[in-house]
Amino acid sequence: MIDRQIHIFTSNNIGIMRYQPLPSSFYIQNRNAFMDAMKPKSIAVFNSNDIYPISADSVLPFEQHRDLFYLTGVDQEETVLLLFPDAHDPKMREVLFVRETNDHIAVWEGSKLTKSQARERSGIETVYWVEEFDRVLNQLSTFNNTFYFNTNEHYRQAVETETREDRFIKKCKDQYPAHGVAKSNPILQKLRSIKATEEIDQMQRACDITEKGFRRLLKFVKPGVWEYEIEAELAHEFIRNRSKGFAYTPIIASGNNANVLHYTENKVQCKAGELILLDVAAEYGNYSSDLTRTIPVSGVFTERQKAIYNAVLRVKNEATQLLVPGTLWKEYHIEVGKLMTSELLGLGLLDKADVQNEDADYPAYKKYFMHGTSHHIGLDTHDYGLLHLPMEANMVMTVEPGIYIPKEGFGIRLEDDVVIQDEGDPVNLMENIPIEIEEIEHLMRS
Repeated sequence: MIDRQIHIFTSNNIGIMRYQPLPSSFYIQNRNAFMDAMKPKSIAVFNSNDIYPISADSVLPFEQHRDLFYLTGVDQEETVLLLFPDAHDPKMREVLFVRETNDHIAVWEGSKLTKSQARERSGIETVYWVEEFDRVLNQLSTFNNTFYFNTNEHYRQAVETETREDRFIKKCKDQYPAHGVAKSNPILQKLRSIKATEEIDQMQRACDITEKGFRRLLKFVKPGVWEYEIEAELAHEFIRNRSKGFAYTPIIASGNNANVLHYTENKVQCKAGELILLDVAAEYGNYSSDLTRTIPVSGVFTERQKAIYNAVLRVKNEATQLLVPGTLWKEYHIEVGKLMTSELLGLGLLDKADVQNEDADYPAYKKYFMHGTSHHIGLDTHDYGLLHLPMEANMVMTVEPGIYIPKEGFGIRLEDDVVIQDEGDPVNLMENIPIEIEEIEHLMRS
């Protein structure tokens, strides 16, 4: 059980955190690794995310930009990090800017980090209020040649909203047109894809909280329950165990809803004889877990459901063994496709003619398994990782094959999070979460 209360830095409320923070030494190490990769006489700037409006005076809950969090540990809005490893004054090689508290903010929102608390949390000695950022940048810009901009280059990104980072880049290019520019993201993609021990520990906590939620719902699910009621049970268990809640929008898909890969409405009543595909997991300390299980509404699988389920489970187990250092992303998915093709032939969903006549760009198995098998996971659910490079030890990957059969009214997906090892099998962070048919049926009966 996680400690009931965690105190750090001071005894006031700003020193109490829902999650156990990582030590400042972790963030110091990350910044040093980033600065080692920078060009000479260059400055890198990282901005916190905006607080995004809904309408009127309503806003979405604040989520820190994961790159800024990775480099500072600061989980507060209006935060800026400046790195200038070649600064003449050693005090200006790492500079953190945070929002200053005034009496109005203290009453309406609560106090923000003091400069002292920001130093302790990040390990950065030089801390200014954010209002001083333009002045400090202008002074330092005389001595640098290049600005590193933190653009979003994740292979899944499709963001249309202008961010605080975007606005800074426009302003910086306008004010300093003679400076060169470089990209932070490729450096961070490389660094963040390899997880430190402290990060894996945070992810294990997220997985352990997810386990609590899954075991709770196995006792809760029965014919007539609504998908949103299952969502509520999970949210309750996650939050009471010091998570902010779901690591991503939960998918609770009963019956044919499971054949909509990103079904998130969670609005249907679950019927006897159906399956429920649950793609649901907790976060902890901004680190994600990512779980998928498929369970029977009535507590018992039919023989047909068992056959499909066990086929998916075999593919998941065999695909996991392929996640070793040196594996290439593209080749990995080709091999998993072969595993799935064999299972689909055995189930009678494909025949030899389907395989012999398949389109090389769209293999026959994709009729029933149309998505990728794995993705990096960490501070983001779909985390950083340069897919053209070989896999390395301490990358954390999901493994999530599925078979989707709209004509039969159900889909099955199974997913765990695993850590690639230097030698031996990957370590499954979700090994304690029930997955075998017999255990799931037993727990649903009890």
